[in-house]
Amino acid sequence: GHQEWILNDLATCGVDKEAVRHSQPSAATELMVAYAYDAIRRKNPLCFFGMVFVLEGTSIALADNAAAMIRKTLDLPGGAFSYLRSHGSLDQEHIVFFRDLMNKIDDKAEQDLIIHSAKMFFQLYANIFRTLACKDTLGEAA
Repeated sequence: GHQEWILNDLATCGVDKEAVRHSQPSAATELMVAYAYDAIRRKNPLCFFGMVFVLEGTSIALADNAAAMIRKTLDLPGGAFSYLRSHGSLDQEHIVFFRDLMNKIDDKAEQDLIIHSAKMFFQLYANIFRTLACKDTLGEAA
């Protein structure tokens, strides 16, 4: 799965992937996951689509640039970005499917809910990247 790609990328950076696999996520990661569960349960399952839009959409739009910037800033090996670099191209079909699915939602309140959810997920997802302040915290963000 996706987590294995990320764990392998972390291992390329010298991080013990088994330690990461069995560790607690960073606060930013845990908060994003908690918000996803809470919004789906408390508000509406359609909130899930806000997260999908952010994760799938940013993969396409930002994956290569994010990989280059993180690599340069943290001085990491080029092989440490297989997830980001491959995921952007893989998500092309996903985003077309997602767009077609969202075009079927014609209720304004449901559209607004998904948009609000996406705005929340953009902030929460960005916070995960903000935790990558230094090479020593790479394993903590996962």
